[in-house]
Amino acid sequence: MRQVGRAEAQLRGEGGAFDAILGLGTNLGDRVHNIEEAIRLLTADGSVRVVSRSKLYRSAPWGVTDQEWFVNACVAVQTELSPHDLLLHCQAVENEMGRVRTLKWGPRVIDVDILTFRDLEISEPDLKVPHPLIGERAFVLVPLKDIAPELRLGGRTIDQMLEKLDSREVQPL
Repeated sequence: MRQVGRAEAQLRGEGGAFDAILGLGTNLGDRVHNIEEAIRLLTADGSVRVVSRSKLYRSAPWGVTDQEWFVNACVAVQTELSPHDLLLHCQAVENEMGRVRTLKWGPRVIDVDILTFRDLEISEPDLKVPHPLIGERAFVLVPLKDIAPELRLGGRTIDQMLEKLDSREVQPL
C-alpha cells in the first residue's frame, strides 16, 4: 500500500471532506430501493457516514450486455475503517441483501465497490484501489463527477477520462 497524489489524509468533494468513494450498482428487483437499502445498511452501525451522494443513473450493462439495465450511484463517505475493513463491510452489505456471485459482471441485486480510499494506492489480490476499471466505465465516472468533480486519478481528471467513453447510455433517473 502506498500513498499517491495528495498528501492530506482526506480528500474534498462537493459535500466536504471524505475518506472513500463507493460505487453502487444493481439490476435486479426494485433497483432504486436496492441502492437506498445498501446506503442504509452501509451507514446503520455508524462506521460509515455518507457526506455526499450522486444522482441515480440508469445505465446500460457493461461486460455482459445481455441483461437488464442497471441503476448506479456513487457516495463519498467518512470512515475510521481501514481499507480492508471497509471492503469487508461492503461485502457484508452485499451478502445481507442477497448478492450471489455466479457470473462476473452478471446480474446482481447490489454491488458495492471501493473506488478510492484517501490518497492510497492498494494492489492486493482482494483489493485494488483506486478501482482499476474506473477509467473504462462511464456508469462510474458520470455519478463520480456529481460528488468529486475535481478528482484526479492517474493524473487524469474525470472529464479527461469521460472524453474517451460513450456516456450516452448513462441517464439520470
